[in-house]
Amino acid sequence: MTAAQTLPTWNLDDLYSGPQDLKLSSDLAKAGDLIVNLTNNYRGKLAGQSALQLASAIEDYEALSDVLGRVGSFSYLYYIGETTDPARAKFFGDINAKLTELSSQVLFFELEFNKLDDTALDLALQEPKLRHYKPWIDNLRLERPFQLDDKLEQLFLEKGQTAGGAFSRLFDETMADLRFDVGNEKLALEPTLNLLQSPDRAKRQQGAEALAKTIGENQRLFAHITNTLAKDKAISDQWRGFKDIAEARHLSNRVEPEVVNA
Repeated sequence: MTAAQTLPTWNLDDLYSGPQDLKLSSDLAKAGDLIVNLTNNYRGKLAGQSALQLASAIEDYEALSDVLGRVGSFSYLYYIGETTDPARAKFFGDINAKLTELSSQVLFFELEFNKLDDTALDLALQEPKLRHYKPWIDNLRLERPFQLDDKLEQLFLEKGQTAGGAFSRLFDETMADLRFDVGNEKLALEPTLNLLQSPDRAKRQQGAEALAKTIGENQRLFAHITNTLAKDKAISDQWRGFKDIAEARHLSNRVEPEVVNA
């Protein structure tokens, strides 16, 4: 038995039993219905809602986010369990395309919410049911200075499938498909990396040399991926108005740059 065959696998049954699980297709249909309701009830209307209505709107959006998050988590975890499996890769790609399509339809919600007047929103937050969502609202408001107009945000979202996300996936699949010559064996990445932790100096050296050789043979591809991802991020940062290369990451992590620098 090879090292790869002894690796543990995730049990994803708490999400779905597999790609053919009827609950998965049912949840995607449910997400579509929730989006229709959100669109009909709130698109272009958030500014005129009462505090209780805003709380109800966020509750509906939360329900949708839970469904999309469950589907997205399953498809990603199922895919990276064996990224060299074409069937898993296709499933992940199909689900990702569907989730992007659905997310594009409901993109308006957060964008419109961030356009609500500060004074009116502060007054509305006196309502306990809306105040329950204040941490989410505060986090959302942090995004406002870097928010683009609706059409540009939709373009960024939909182009993500063929921009940075596509090159990240290419990197993951390439790394998973590489084999490293260690002695008489051809090992995958993980067992080769494990050799670097071996108490046996000779094994550590074998692992390091195998990694250097195979990755070196693919350096043109990896350099292209790295340069493309760097340029993709630079374009996004420029359009959104980030002044520092790490500013978007700090915002995503909800941590102040001063804290990171300290």
